[in-house]
Amino acid sequence: MTRMKKHTMKTSIFSFLSAILLAGLLSTNAQAQSIQIGYADPEIIITYMPEYQQIQQQMAIEYRTGQEALQALAEDFQERVDRYQRQQPLLSEERRAEREAELATLQQEIQNSAAAKDEELAVRQDELMAPLLQQVQDAIDAISQEKGLDIVVRSPALLYVNPKRVVNINLDIARSLGIEVDEDEVSDVN
Repeated sequence: MTRMKKHTMKTSIFSFLSAILLAGLLSTNAQAQSIQIGYADPEIIITYMPEYQQIQQQMAIEYRTGQEALQALAEDFQERVDRYQRQQPLLSEERRAEREAELATLQQEIQNSAAAKDEELAVRQDELMAPLLQQVQDAIDAISQEKGLDIVVRSPALLYVNPKRVVNINLDIARSLGIEVDEDEVSDVN
């Protein structure tokens, strides 16, 4: 093959591949323009639900109860430490080591108890919040279908929204759930 034919063949192949790539991009762009997008902030909606306030109050009570129990353990521990410190000069080396081990074990038990209580409270809050989250998700699903939305994104993650192409459905969700919200707060992108 001559040089000219090789160059012409390379140019033809490049032109053909470019045409396919351009056609693909135009097709993708046309499809992207037909996608309907909405956004919502479920957390804001939930804070306006009356049930949320009840859950917060219940969690505060459970937290306080747990704190009181931990406080009692901590006070008992401190009394034991104080007693040990007063008796320390009178104790044998062996008895001192035993008491220090007992205190270390008790301290570890208190720390484990605190961690377990924190985990228990987190699980409890998740259990109480699950029905609210489901109500909001059901409303999002229904409104998305009603409005013909293909995608609904969480609004705190948005940096920019073109209001002509992307729909805020927060007010629709609130109305669907029968709750009153601060329209300015739920209408803001961030």
